[in-house]
Amino acid sequence: QVQLAESGGGLVQPGGSLRLSCAASGIIFSIYSMAWYRQAPGKQRELVAGVTSSDMVKYADSVKGRFTISRDNAKRTVYLQMNSVKPDDTAVYYCNAAQPRNNWAGVFDSWGQGTQVTVSS
Repeated sequence: QVQLAESGGGLVQPGGSLRLSCAASGIIFSIYSMAWYRQAPGKQRELVAGVTSSDMVKYADSVKGRFTISRDNAKRTVYLQMNSVKPDDTAVYYCNAAQPRNNWAGVFDSWGQGTQVTVSS
């Protein structure tokens, strides 16, 4: 059974930083592309960043130069380093395995609970 557990969210001031973590279990983590997604109130879930099994990365235009995705296969964990955050980054952040050739759509139907990121002064 796939389990994805996001953590690290919180309240941060504009311009600040956060590091999100997503621990995966129940899958052969190293063979999957992984991605972070976010959903703001009243909006659809969107891709934030993705990383393939060979460490190729993809970023949404809105976060390029500010966010960095990385993975640790030994820990079965994917990270999202968020720098220079903006109020528009406020959302619930989720991770999932991803399909790069399918517009980075999520692989598993069972999403985790996500982690709330709120950017406000």
